[in-house]
This record gives sequence, C-alpha cells and structure tokens, in this order.
Amino acid sequence: MQIAEPLLTAIEELSKLPGIGKKTAQRLALFILKNDESAVASLIKAIGDLKTKLRFCSRCFNLSTEELCEICKNPKRDNSILCVVEEASDVIAIEKTHEYSGGYHVLGGVLSPLTGVGPDALKIKELLKRFHEEDIKEIILALNPDTEGETTTLYLAKLIKPLGIKVTRIARGLPVGGDLEFADEATIGRAVLGRISI
Repeated sequence: MQIAEPLLTAIEELSKLPGIGKKTAQRLALFILKNDESAVASLIKAIGDLKTKLRFCSRCFNLSTEELCEICKNPKRDNSILCVVEEASDVIAIEKTHEYSGGYHVLGGVLSPLTGVGPDALKIKELLKRFHEEDIKEIILALNPDTEGETTTLYLAKLIKPLGIKVTRIARGLPVGGDLEFADEATIGRAVLGRISI
C-alpha cells in the first residue's frame, strides 16, 4: 500500500520524537489530519513557541520566558539551598511534589567520558560562580542513580566540600506503595542505609 507523501513525511518526523514508534506516529499524524484547521494551527503555534519564546534562565539554567525563571524571581524561595539537577525536566518533577522551596541549578546533562561529555560541557563553572555571588549554605545533588549520575555526584561533591558548603543528596529507596519482595537488592540496600528516624 502506498501512503501519500505528506502523511509519510509527517509519520517520519513524528517517529523521531522520544518514545514514539512508527505506529504511534501514524496514529498521531492521522489524528492531526482529522482535526479541524484551528486545532492544527494551535498545535503548530505551540510547537513553534517552544523554540521562539523559551530560553534558559541566566541564573539557574531552568526553562524560562524571561532572563530569570519564575523560581529564581520568587522572593519566597530559600535561595540558600540549591538543588542540582541534570535537566529542566527534573525541576518539573521536583516542583510537582510541592515539598521543596529552595533554588535550582540545571547542569544540562551529566559527565559521560564514553560519549565525550566532560566538565566543560556542563554548567559546572556557572555553579561554582554562584557560590561566590550568593549566600549558599547547602547543595542537594539530585542526579539520576545511574553510572553517569553517580560519577557526576562524586565529582561535584569533591569540588564543593572544600568550599565549606553542606553537600547532601536526595534519598533513594523504595517507592510509596512498593513491595520489598519485588525490589532489587541495591534499592533495598540503599533504603536501609538511607533510613530516617521516626
């Protein structure tokens, strides 16, 4: 069966998105095709606005529409605590919990010697500069618990500790509602080591 070229092109482009396979891309393309022109125009505008209206905050490198993001501009945030994360998506995940009220610093990735990502490719210099310009008392390292995240965590801790700033990391362990019998040994081990008083 031959597919019309505009549909085929749309499927090809949509399938380049993360987590979108050919079948899902085809469903999305057909959904867009069936929608009225105003809905499609709104989608096109929203996608275009991502590239033209968003930028990185000049202070923390979170996504923003202005020079400083809403978090950095908020006077109610405790800027003496910085949570260091890999990507802006991590800021969104932490903010959804409503449990953290400090500032952030987005590295823009993690150290990965195998793929050629070294300290100069990340926003590490900018983080160290913030220590001299701001009154930061604690750094929370909230990086993914994979090899690259662990390497980056250790690297940052080694850089920051001599500055006399408290360095912590987010706790890891069992998810709420999780069963011990289904958790892997490393997760159970970290949950036991990271235990807290009741």
